[in-house]
Amino acid sequence: MEAEVDKLELMFQKAESDLDYIQYRLEYEIKTNHPDSAGEKNPVTLLKELSAIKSRYQTLYARFKPVAVEQKETKNRICATVNKTMNVIQNLQKQTALEVMLSIDSCHH
Repeated sequence: MEAEVDKLELMFQKAESDLDYIQYRLEYEIKTNHPDSAGEKNPVTLLKELSAIKSRYQTLYARFKPVAVEQKETKNRICATVNKTMNVIQNLQKQTALEVMLSIDSCHH
């Protein structure tokens, strides 16, 4: 589960980086190739929309991060509980085997 969480976190970081790059390229393209683009959607509006998308993405990541931390902590608690349970079972098996051996020995004497 931890690997999946790390993978998702890297995906969010890469997406944010990609959005930054797209915004940079759009600004560059607008400045160099379309200084007077008439009749088209305002490039500034497009950039604002891109910024809004990036902001929503960052909000989603901010919501995701505590969930990922909680998943990691929950997994650790579950693993610790399973390990403790396995130790208890092993100890019970040892005690039971010892008790069975003692009762068999007492039948022979």
